[in-house]
Amino acid sequence: MKLKTLIIIVIVIGALLGVKYIFFPSQADQTKGPQKGKAPASAVSIYVIKPEKLENTLTASGTIVANEEVELKPEIAGKIISLPLKEGTEVSKNQLLVKINDADFQAQYKKLQLQYDLADKNLKRQQELLKVSGISQSDFDASQNAENTIKADMEYVQSQIAKTEIHAPFTGIIGLKNVSDGAYISIGTTIATVLQIDPVKIDFAVSERYAPYIKKGVKVIFNIAGMKEDMNGEVYAVEPKIDMNTRTFMVRAICPNKEKKIFTGAFAEVKVLLKDIDDAVMIPTEAVITELRGKKVFIVKNGKAKSVAIETGIRTSEKVQVLNGLQIGDTVVTTGIMQLKTDVPVHFSSPK
Repeated sequence: MKLKTLIIIVIVIGALLGVKYIFFPSQADQTKGPQKGKAPASAVSIYVIKPEKLENTLTASGTIVANEEVELKPEIAGKIISLPLKEGTEVSKNQLLVKINDADFQAQYKKLQLQYDLADKNLKRQQELLKVSGISQSDFDASQNAENTIKADMEYVQSQIAKTEIHAPFTGIIGLKNVSDGAYISIGTTIATVLQIDPVKIDFAVSERYAPYIKKGVKVIFNIAGMKEDMNGEVYAVEPKIDMNTRTFMVRAICPNKEKKIFTGAFAEVKVLLKDIDDAVMIPTEAVITELRGKKVFIVKNGKAKSVAIETGIRTSEKVQVLNGLQIGDTVVTTGIMQLKTDVPVHFSSPK
């Protein structure tokens, strides 16, 4: 009876050990058996970073603006009695362009001039009487004040007469006029535009990362649609403020336009020639992975893939500059990166 019980116990223990071996193998058993959980090595292509000379050229989109531009608008309302300006022609500084009827102001001025002459004669007589105590000082002061009041009125009317004439503020070209001779115009009516287009200016926005490199005198090259040759200019001024929304700042370049073939308002493709970089860290563009938090690449280290966050700079047609995260000699994965994870083994052919 005891022997039978012992046999049953041995059979049960053996069964339990078999179940444990099959369904709950130990770490040692797993090591001895097939390594099913280990990821296979991924086949990738790589690129070994070498120092490269980079032509440090910044590209941007710009707009051509006039060196000077003014809309001719009257300061007073009235009828145009003379309009000697000719559309599309060059005008000189201070040249008369518009004359508004000033007959009322001229009549007021003539009346005030007569009053002033009389007041001046009366003041001179009273000045002689004051010397011999013929009048009081207060009477003389009242007469003097009356003369000064008339003189002030005359100066006001003169200023109104001056407003009836519009002169060219600078040497430039007259655009298309919006009124005709004899028309009645109101204050603020745009009569025409005067532009100075030699030289012209080019306005464009630049990322804040280039702020240390953009200075007055830096050379620029720009091209305009319809023009075969590139135009040369230089940075004229830099806006000392960065836009918080776009993280860019405005730059203004200047270019001669003696032949006046560059029109204002035109779109310009601008290249800013910065100092060349002799030992730039460049990698193929296909190696860069864009994420929500930034950009990264995979490098190969000790036969395994490793994810590295990077900061990029200048782009060329095939490569991109890396400012932070990589260094000369690093091995960057260029193909097969989508299935890669950190610490996954990789194998590759000869590096590029």
